[in-house]
Amino acid sequence: MENILLRMETDPADDDMVNAMFRSAHTIKGSAGLFGLDPIVAFTHVAENVLDQVRDGQLMVTPGLAAVLLECCDHIAVLLDLIPNMNLDAKLQARGAELVAKLRTFLGVPAAPVAAASHPAPAMHETKAEASGGGAVASDTWHLSLRFGHGVLKDGMDPLSFIRYLGKVGELVSVTTLDDAMPDFETMDPESCYLGFEIDLRSDADKQNIENVFDFVRHDCTLHILPPHSQIEHYVSLIKALPEHDVRIGEILIASGALTRQELEEGLRAQQQQEAGNARLIGEILVEQHCIQKGIVDGALDKQKQIKEHKATESKLVRVQADKLDALINLVGELVIAGAGVNMLAQRSGDSAMQESTSLVSRLVEEIRDSALQLRMVQIGETFNRFQRVVRDISKELGKDIELVIVGAETELDKTVVEKIGDPLTHLVRNAMDHGIEPATVRAAHDKPVKGTVKLNAYHDSGSIVIEISDDGGGLKKDKILAKAVEKGLVAEGQILSDHEIYQLIFEPGFSTADQVSNLSGRGVGMDVVRRNIEALRGTVELDSEEGVGTMVRIRLPLTLAIIDGFLVGVGKAAYVVPLDMVLECVDLDEADREASGKRNYVNLRGEVLPYVRLRDLFEMEAPPPKRENIVVMQYGGQKAGLVVDELLGEFQTVIKPLGKLFGSLKGIAGSTILGTGEVALILDVPSLVHRAGANEARTMASAGSLQSI
Repeated sequence: MENILLRMETDPADDDMVNAMFRSAHTIKGSAGLFGLDPIVAFTHVAENVLDQVRDGQLMVTPGLAAVLLECCDHIAVLLDLIPNMNLDAKLQARGAELVAKLRTFLGVPAAPVAAASHPAPAMHETKAEASGGGAVASDTWHLSLRFGHGVLKDGMDPLSFIRYLGKVGELVSVTTLDDAMPDFETMDPESCYLGFEIDLRSDADKQNIENVFDFVRHDCTLHILPPHSQIEHYVSLIKALPEHDVRIGEILIASGALTRQELEEGLRAQQQQEAGNARLIGEILVEQHCIQKGIVDGALDKQKQIKEHKATESKLVRVQADKLDALINLVGELVIAGAGVNMLAQRSGDSAMQESTSLVSRLVEEIRDSALQLRMVQIGETFNRFQRVVRDISKELGKDIELVIVGAETELDKTVVEKIGDPLTHLVRNAMDHGIEPATVRAAHDKPVKGTVKLNAYHDSGSIVIEISDDGGGLKKDKILAKAVEKGLVAEGQILSDHEIYQLIFEPGFSTADQVSNLSGRGVGMDVVRRNIEALRGTVELDSEEGVGTMVRIRLPLTLAIIDGFLVGVGKAAYVVPLDMVLECVDLDEADREASGKRNYVNLRGEVLPYVRLRDLFEMEAPPPKRENIVVMQYGGQKAGLVVDELLGEFQTVIKPLGKLFGSLKGIAGSTILGTGEVALILDVPSLVHRAGANEARTMASAGSLQSI
């Protein structure tokens, strides 16, 4: 409902949107009615009346109406959260009554005093004429013949719930239950439904509203509705159409008062005479036209068969609780660890047959791992779409005209990452709107479109997912940021920083350049929270800006937090894991580069400067290095760096195990894993290592420049 309303604000004349909005409200009301959730039914019924008039062209979707309907969406969401108890406190009832009063103003109905309202909506038998301001309409009696299909119970539907909900459309005068279709005990299926109902309903609703009660079983029931004051021949036709004996149905109609016995007998005689005349006429036509009735019947049967086959082949979804899915991922992780141990034992045994068998098992385990992780992959579009409402509300609060553009909504990532990325994205979007997008007068003065744009983009890159939040606002002012950093003691007076380093200062705790604190930002806590939350997900956040053009915040996150493909390397007696998606290649560290390693921390890789980090130096290993060393070339965020190691041990399926809070502040370590031998191997944090290698290279080059000047 919310997504449709946000689109309807920009295109209120779109009939498809209006119909979709009405169907959404009706579905919520109908579903709630099936389970007796009366507060939801009653409140949604009023909103549905308003949407019905929009659908009929009697109301236009103005900004005022859209704002009220959005508030109604929020209220319905609150009511849904109260399921199953539906205990409404006085505050919530008053809120519902207030919204109903607002809706009634659009319907042209005088609003009842809010304080006197004990329920948030009118009774369900409120008529369309009353809702539109007309006078009351006298209720009439409808007759319904309802036969449920055998599969209703198997589909999870309760026939009696539909009868109860029908009672909210009007008054149930009489309900007769028919069990004539019930088979013998030996052949009866206890999971099938054999019930039928003959119902007299006193209501001023129209036929469409009565039919809507049975929307959820329309495909699996037979429903005949006779309007009030129907002619005798209509009742007779109904009797003939029903599967039960004519006398049985006739007695029910007489008992309910719909017909007298004399009217029924006269109607049946007239029907018999008409059928006899029709039979003679049809016979003559068939003889003259040589019509082959068998072909018509066969065609109808073929059509029915196709429908049944289509239903049989329809895909069905299975809902699984999230904790069960997490347990499955954990078990797959343990299976990966156990499989690695078996592979190691098979290699040591030298038995080729065993090695072939374990290789097959490893491949199957890898496929199971990929399939299990795929179960947790969800599209990020649902998270992005939530910000349509955020942008709308905040832009109105700020008095700015801002549009949200979404790109890459189909990009998938782990559901656990999606659940934790919402808050950081909210901070960044709000910040972009408050600080980034300028007021309309300022934008016009700089020849920029009056409407500002905030863009959310997502895509995959080198085994990571990249999320970009950008705006076309005024950009960041480097001088102001640097001056604030010097004032707070974050940067020494006269210290020279690159543009990238200056922009990264806004992620420092308590840092803010806002001139005044607003409801949205300015307290210097939001961006610090963003960085800490992103780093907790083993991700990184960077910021680029150009004054007068706009700002972009780029977040890089791992696709999953559970299991990855790793590349195992050895330094001394220890083993380390590098995420395989970030490994480009492996090269030898030649003798000349080894000898120069004391003076510089980079090598010439086919004409390209490649900075590197020695793991031996990083972990301060005292044992001397081997005669042959290797460089693992890594890439992250468009930057390359090398990792000097002793051994290359090959690919390894890595189950990520957290190190715990005690080691949470360690730089260069992203987690741990368990090898097939039972030993623990550390998983290297490639982003921090790439940054460290680049910083070392910059210091080396700076020192070389200083020596040359001396």
